[in-house]
Amino acid sequence: LFDEIVRIAQEKGVKFGKLQIVDSVHLVANVNVEKDKQRQREGKPPRDKGATWGAKGEKVVMGKDGQKHKETQYFYGYKDQVSLNADTELVTGVIPGYANDYDGHKLKKLVEKDEGKGIEVGTVAGDKGYDDGDNHYYLKAKGINSAIRLNNYRTDKKDANKGGWLKLKQSEEYTAGLKERYKVERKFGEARKWHGYVRCRYLGFVRHAIQSYLTFMALNLKRLVKLLSGVSFRGEARLELNRC
Repeated sequence: LFDEIVRIAQEKGVKFGKLQIVDSVHLVANVNVEKDKQRQREGKPPRDKGATWGAKGEKVVMGKDGQKHKETQYFYGYKDQVSLNADTELVTGVIPGYANDYDGHKLKKLVEKDEGKGIEVGTVAGDKGYDDGDNHYYLKAKGINSAIRLNNYRTDKKDANKGGWLKLKQSEEYTAGLKERYKVERKFGEARKWHGYVRCRYLGFVRHAIQSYLTFMALNLKRLVKLLSGVSFRGEARLELNRC
């Protein structure tokens, strides 16, 4: 059903650009972690057997010494990989996954999913989580431009091998691709704000995956209405609410 919506967009003449943006988004499990720990101490199984712990970045916090420190933030739940077409802002690929999955290992499958739908991929943009040597090699071998944000260690190192990375960082495709990355973050923000895509509604990997697909199907349908008619679904919904 998810793939069918993308196919309908293509049939209706929606023009997909060649820039695909990849990113991961996390969902917190429908579990009270402290109560679940107590359950397991009593010899009972975890409430959600598929949920795992994962890191969701760093946050600046005030330490006991009165100084600010960076602290890794963790969550208990799931993490999905998403591919979005920059021109249409339609989500073209979703890979449900676990919280401790490594983002870098999912890029190839996302590209394959997009190409399998007939989408011509010219550039792939992503954050540092996808900055993996195998990914850069894979994209280059396929003739796809990389706009994966490079980690500093690639360009700051003091040896001759950094020349290729510097050239990539200065390329037009790299710069242009990263400028469009905000679109996938905006899509996630819409999912969280309007569709409750923050916490799992149900238990288990399969049910979490169903929630993810349904959420992005709803987002794509709203976007498709706007692309085909020029009408903002959200704006129309607000208008109806005001009338009520």
